[in-house]
Amino acid sequence: MAGGKRIRGKAQEEMGKVKEKAGEATDRDDLRLKGAGDQVAGKAKQAVGKQERKVKGTAEEAKGRMRRHT
Repeated sequence: MAGGKRIRGKAQEEMGKVKEKAGEATDRDDLRLKGAGDQVAGKAKQAVGKQERKVKGTAEEAKGRMRRHT
């Protein structure tokens, strides 16, 4: 699931870039700001996905250690 969040986050970030550029091209501040917001949200989702992956890896590592010691 962490990989999915990272992919969706990257997609949202990229779409935000497109919206921001479209807003600049059409002189629409609302679209430009929406695009900038989407980029920030996308980056946040990617960061959450990375952290979830780290936590899952650490948990799996701990499980492996426990199995070896029992």
